[in-house]
Amino acid sequence: MIGKKVTVKIDRPMGSYHPKHKDIYYPINYGYIEGIMAPDGEEQDAYVLGMDEPVEEFSGVIIAIIHRYNDVDVEEKWVVAPEDVSFTVEEIEKQVHFQEQYFKSEIRM
Repeated sequence: MIGKKVTVKIDRPMGSYHPKHKDIYYPINYGYIEGIMAPDGEEQDAYVLGMDEPVEEFSGVIIAIIHRYNDVDVEEKWVVAPEDVSFTVEEIEKQVHFQEQYFKSEIRM
């Protein structure tokens, strides 16, 4: 999957709050890949890095996969960024910490 181009539909734009957990603030854009189903029965979730404003849709490249070990189902979140933009594991961890802090996970690049 890493290196594949995808389009993310943003349902939690930068600056918004989680619809059920009102204390979780989204400092980055977060959404899903339409038509690709994840193990939880929902469309595949994705973090969008490298954007400095809220967007409704974003096309980019999968640069990493966050594998969660202790979610409802063993689940993966994709990390998508603009082409030719890269982030280290540490940079990704820092940007997704707001939500991933609640899970045991591993970033695969």
